[in-house]
Amino acid sequence: MDGYVDGELDLVHNVEVEGHLQECAPCSQGYQNHKALRDGIRAGGLYFRAPEELRKRIHLSLGKASRTEAVTRVFRKPWSIIAAPLAAAAIIVLALIPVLKGPSAEELLGREVLAGHIRSLMADHLEDVASSDRHTVKPWFNGKLDFSPSVVDLAQQGFPLVGGRLDYLNNRPVAALVYHRQKHVINLFIWPVTKSSDSGEKEATRQGYHLFHWTRSGMTYWAVSDVEEKQLQEFVQQLQNQL
Repeated sequence: MDGYVDGELDLVHNVEVEGHLQECAPCSQGYQNHKALRDGIRAGGLYFRAPEELRKRIHLSLGKASRTEAVTRVFRKPWSIIAAPLAAAAIIVLALIPVLKGPSAEELLGREVLAGHIRSLMADHLEDVASSDRHTVKPWFNGKLDFSPSVVDLAQQGFPLVGGRLDYLNNRPVAALVYHRQKHVINLFIWPVTKSSDSGEKEATRQGYHLFHWTRSGMTYWAVSDVEEKQLQEFVQQLQNQL
């Protein structure tokens, strides 16, 4: 019935409904009721006409909203287009900063110390003076260096002194004291520093080797070995207690 009243049926169904309405009084009355309701709605008696002032305010508000949305689209769209590339570029730049800056002086020195340690093991030149007596090792450096390194015997602590040698690090000759921990070799490099201020120990791990370094009383110390990190740290602590 609704489709017939609204004129939505095709020709065949429209003819069928018209024939049925002629024969069926209840449906015919229903059709008349639907038609009266439709005509009443279309007559406009149920509508309230808004004041002209209200219409003007609504149109003015709609105009402002349209202009604001248009301006927002103009400024927002380009930024939304370039925001993602800018963010990606920022991430790339931040990631490349360490590469662009290159390794620090401390990192380069650490590499040099490690190379000195490995070189001493490969070239079979671990000691120039082989002795567990610090009173033999320390005087050996006299006249060979422009400073006198502190030589500490840590045999009772499980790190026996086995000798010393000359090495070259940080663009200068340095003292290298050699200690053992079971079958592991510990190289302790010593040389003067330009700044006399002390610094706490720092540690690093490179290529399976552990490195500890610190500054005390105008001297810099670098300890390097493949011994376990905790054992090398114990060596450093025992050494510092006697310096």
